[in-house]
Amino acid sequence: MNTVPHHSADGPAGDARPVVEAVNITKRFGSTVALLDAGIVVRPGETHALVGRNGAGKSTLVGILTGLQAADGGAVAFAGRPAPPLGDRDAWRRQVACVYQKSTIIPTLTVAENLFLNRHARGVAGLIQWSRLRRQAEELLATWSVEVDVRQPAASLSVEQRQFVEIARALSFGARFIILDEPTAQLDGAGINRLFTRIRDLRAQGVTFLFISHHLQEIYEICDQVTVFRDARHILTAPVAQLRRPDLVAAMTGEDVTMPEADHRPLVADAPVLLSVRDLTTATGAELSLEARAGEVVGIAGGGGSGKVEVAEAIVGLARAAGGSVVVDGRTLRPGSVPDALDAGVGLVPQDRHREGLVPLLSIAENVTMTVPDRVARRGLISPARRDALARGTIADLAIKASGPQVPVSDLSGGNQQKVVMGRALASEPKVLVLITPTAGVDVRSKQTLLGVVDEVRRGGTTVLVVSDELDDLRICDRVLVMFQGRVVGEMAHGWRDNDLVAAMEGVDLHHV
Repeated sequence: MNTVPHHSADGPAGDARPVVEAVNITKRFGSTVALLDAGIVVRPGETHALVGRNGAGKSTLVGILTGLQAADGGAVAFAGRPAPPLGDRDAWRRQVACVYQKSTIIPTLTVAENLFLNRHARGVAGLIQWSRLRRQAEELLATWSVEVDVRQPAASLSVEQRQFVEIARALSFGARFIILDEPTAQLDGAGINRLFTRIRDLRAQGVTFLFISHHLQEIYEICDQVTVFRDARHILTAPVAQLRRPDLVAAMTGEDVTMPEADHRPLVADAPVLLSVRDLTTATGAELSLEARAGEVVGIAGGGGSGKVEVAEAIVGLARAAGGSVVVDGRTLRPGSVPDALDAGVGLVPQDRHREGLVPLLSIAENVTMTVPDRVARRGLISPARRDALARGTIADLAIKASGPQVPVSDLSGGNQQKVVMGRALASEPKVLVLITPTAGVDVRSKQTLLGVVDEVRRGGTTVLVVSDELDDLRICDRVLVMFQGRVVGEMAHGWRDNDLVAAMEGVDLHHV
């Protein structure tokens, strides 16, 4: 099935006209077909999921629905009316807005300035009326129940607060159709629950959502309808309640997909300790001690505020520890020094690939080999041939969807960008590999590939530290340390029950009477 079916009006709005209807959309970028006769119908009051593997065409459709680019064929209509001309930004903003995974908030401006960027209240002399601007910002946020100080710099906002501010800004233009692009990728469990509560409240006030996520359990929790894209085509649209999870995964991938789990190989009796963390204390007060042996995969789990990311960043030198020590294969690392950690044999996949993991304008080859110049040098100079050869190996090993090593990483989908980050971490053949939320914001097939890497490297004797609250990430671990409010509150061997692990991350003991 290549085109969008015309649905019977059994959704929340009866037989009302669709908020948006995109039909037979085709888009090409050179020889690449991004969309082929694809489309979607979203009805008033829905939270409609759009899912598919990275590269399926979701981002291209969003660009067309928001007026950022024109389709080569097909048509888009809002409430039965043709979409505005491509250059009429104000008209598009009144129809639709998108809250992107990568924030569009300007961190150096205040919240009020961001809310009314280029729309500042001005007096008769054309000067900005700051008190009026702040009052308008406060009224706007109060209307949509967003509790944020409009005077504070946007840089001080949490990810969750930035999203709510962006939603309020979108609504201020008059749009009642909001696209949420991977809104939960950087939120913990409590933040996700608050976001979902806000979505439900806004739906009750007449707002319709298109919800893009790779976390399929969220689709079943918050969405009414789901549309699946695969290989630039529309595959199906169905009520969420009528679609079994295995059928949804099969529609996305064209095949059944099973996530890797720990194979429970017993560690070699005399396997050396490759990672020793002793009385580590972070600047925020989180504490950790652990030892991990060669070939062992250890998880550190916890929700927001648990301290799991802070201790991981202190281990690899992204943050300077306030106390304690980190020893890799007998070598004590210099606190707060990433170069020293790299030199000692530590590989890292950081939490935020956009800020810490990639240089977007550089090529795949340049990103993959950035930390291993010695491996691609000849007579003291970088050898393009050696660099490209190493990158081609990474592209093949990690199934990166790209035409070659010279492709800029900015041209890649999110899942393929994360594979590049993983490729760079592996390029140094690390003794210790630290993965911080390694599958956030990637599709199910990319997740399978990334987690499959862990089993491969552990077989070679690498110690792996997986820092996450994603259960799929943690299932590959031999054991999991659970953190809550900056302390390790438990350790679970493989075979843990989901309920027990989730409860421990939330500070609840299910077995306490």
